[in-house]
Order: sequence, then structure tokens, then C-alpha cells
Amino acid sequence: MTTTVSFAVDSPAGRHVVSVSYERQGHGEPLVLLHGIGHHRQAWDPVLRVLAAERDVIAVDLPGFGASAALPDGLAHDLRTMVPVLGAFFETLGVVRPHVAGNSLGGLLALRLGHEKLVRSVTALSPAGFWTRSERRYAFGVLRAMRAAALALPMPVIERLAGSSPGRTALTSTIYARPGRRSPGAVVSETVALREATGFRQTLEAGLTVAFTDDVPDVPVSIAWGDKDRLLPRRQGVRAKQVIPGARLVRLPGCGHVPMNDDPAAVARVILDTSR
Repeated sequence: MTTTVSFAVDSPAGRHVVSVSYERQGHGEPLVLLHGIGHHRQAWDPVLRVLAAERDVIAVDLPGFGASAALPDGLAHDLRTMVPVLGAFFETLGVVRPHVAGNSLGGLLALRLGHEKLVRSVTALSPAGFWTRSERRYAFGVLRAMRAAALALPMPVIERLAGSSPGRTALTSTIYARPGRRSPGAVVSETVALREATGFRQTLEAGLTVAFTDDVPDVPVSIAWGDKDRLLPRRQGVRAKQVIPGARLVRLPGCGHVPMNDDPAAVARVILDTSR
């Protein structure tokens, strides 16, 4: 069940009220899950039950995505803003230094939270921010094309495409190596989430100047990369290891950019091993 909480965040422009939607289940040490740009918390559904068997799992719709409203005027959808927003979210839930796992944009946020010592462990799955200028230009071009397609396709066409394996491949093969495994309902839902993502443009624009160059000392870090990632090639994982030398670099065979669907068991194992 989705829950929404509201809390105050201060900025140079004043105090703002932010609302964040999330799903929470399980028992144990807290584990926060952060999705990528244009996605929603349901990206984690394939691993949620396994993780909840050992952790108090909090799957978040980031502001401007899924069921969460965009940030109010005066707050930017960038790292400088999102880290304190997530910190305030943790505090509102009474969660102190949770474990955190993130994919793509969520992986970048997870690493920044680790750098700021706001979390106790970090698992980053194909995190953004370790690209060259040309790799970033390519990735952003693909993301804009995916968004444009989601906006242009009528709902009956989306539903018809999602109903067949070739159609699901056409809609989602950029992010999944095994798109046929995704259920028709999930593909429809995430296509609609991409179309209705009110924070998409601002988040993408903020990413034009993002490069992760800071170590994450004194926090256990795992960086996992699918070897079939078509959006952020896995050579970026080597650069991430150079920036964060203490991190464990994990290869996810047969996985694409959003590996939770391609190999749920492997992804859950990486997250739980890191959080242990």
C-alpha cells in the first residue's frame, strides 16, 4: 500500500513543504530503495519480497516521479537539493542512517547519501555520473526519445504493445535485457509513469553538469553493473571503482540497465550482502 508523507525542507529561498510517496514492508534494519529517472518505485517489485524477508524495506517514489508530486517552486531537482530532501524524509519516518540501494539516478543519489554519511551502506546499480561527455549525450538522447515516445503513444497502443513479447521489447528493451519477462501490466504502468513524470525535464537538465568525483569512505559500497546495459555501458563501472577504490565492483551477467527485472536473485543478493 502506498503512503504519502509531507515534511518541511529549508532552502535559501525559504521553507518548503515536500510530499513523498512510498511503500513499506518487512522487518529488520531499514533499507531504502531509489529508482531511476522516469521510473517509479514499482521498478523494485521483482526483489521486494526477498528483501523484505530480512529488511524493513522502504521503496520510494522520488519527487516528480510515480505518485510523488514534483518539488515545489524554489527547490531544484538536483543533487544539492535531493540529498537534504531524502535526509528529511528519513527523519520524518524516524529512520536513522538506513541502508540504501539505488538504480541509475537512484544509484547516484545513494552514493551522494553515502558520501554525506546519511546512510550505513550503499548499493548502486548502474549509477549515473561516471560518464564521459559523449556517453552522457548519448544516454540523455535515448532518455529524451523514450519520453517522447511515451508521450506520443495513445493508451490503446501502449496496452496492445505491452500484451505481446515483441511489443514489450519495443517499449522497454533499452532498459531491460530480458523485456519479455516483464508483465504486460508492469510495462503499461511504467510507460505511463515515464509519460507523467513531472520532474523529468528538470532532473535531466540538472544532470547536464553532474559528474561523481568524490570518494565514499567509511561506508560499505557495492557498485553493480549489468553486462548488457545499453544506456550506461559497464565500462563506467571501472571509472566508478577508480573514484571509490574501497567499493566492491560486481558484474551482473545477462542484465540490462534496470537489473532488478532481469535477475532478481542476483540483485537481491548484492543488496543484502552489502547491507550485512
